[in-house]
Amino acid sequence: MRSLSGASLAIAAVLALGSLGSSVGCAKLGELQSMKAFKAANQAYQQQDYKKAAALYEEAIVSSPGTQSAHQSYFFLGNSYDNLYKPSKKGEADNDALLKNAVVNYKKAAETLSVSADPADKKLGKLSLEYLVASYGADKLNDPAEAEPVVQKMIQMEPSEPTNYFQLAKIYEDAGAYDEAEKVYQQAKQAKPSDPAVYMQLAGYYNRQGQFDKTIDALQERSAKEPNNPEAFYTIATYYWDKAYRDFKLKESEKKAYVEKGVQAVDRALEIKADYIEALVYKNLLLRLEANMEKDQTKQQALLKQADQLRDKAQEMRKQKVAGVSD
Repeated sequence: MRSLSGASLAIAAVLALGSLGSSVGCAKLGELQSMKAFKAANQAYQQQDYKKAAALYEEAIVSSPGTQSAHQSYFFLGNSYDNLYKPSKKGEADNDALLKNAVVNYKKAAETLSVSADPADKKLGKLSLEYLVASYGADKLNDPAEAEPVVQKMIQMEPSEPTNYFQLAKIYEDAGAYDEAEKVYQQAKQAKPSDPAVYMQLAGYYNRQGQFDKTIDALQERSAKEPNNPEAFYTIATYYWDKAYRDFKLKESEKKAYVEKGVQAVDRALEIKADYIEALVYKNLLLRLEANMEKDQTKQQALLKQADQLRDKAQEMRKQKVAGVSD
């Protein structure tokens, strides 16, 4: 079963309910038939028999269209079609029809479940929108224009959830609308300034755009939010090393400045966590870059010696870690 972040748990929770919390005492034949079909469909779905599940979810909807079982069936029917779709057969009419049917049912599920007062319904309503966006992705329908309003709706529903902004920004970025993409990444930061992920996403965007100074600014904003997280400072060091090592257009003075700042950042990481293996490795790499630029042979050898010591220390710590796991 395909899944997005947290989706499988939410789906499992709904399936586990089985009865949906509906009143079993309801005597209407259509509702009983719908619930019975829904329960059987859930069993087939859990067994990954999506063809059988789809037929049963269709029955649950037709038997009693206005019930909770029918409303939830829209999501699972859409997801059954989604799972039956094969990307390798894209372009074949019957296969493409499965994805179109998935989209239709995701939309119906979103419309009915998102407005429900039931928490389980709301979860499925949210998942319906997420799966709908995924259906418009490059590996499926490849229709970002259709995905955009769906993500906009997700933002309206959860204005403080940064992942929705990330999705919208990615749509704009992929379309070459870079100003709009940057604006949305900034909106994500405003929506949840305490979340380190927003700064990492913003840094990643600036890095892809070749805007190194802004990349570092975003990473430093993140470290300011997490002053006791060694990984935040280690990450800054990796970006400085990558820039100094790979950008051959840099002047010697610029490269040296970046290496020095990288060492400062990695030293901060090691102050917080002295046994941070990855930080030791990157300090070793930064010192080797510094040694390559050093004209004084004595200083150069001292830097290389220090780099070797850090490398050896990191290797020894890795061996001890592996030995500890195997014991």
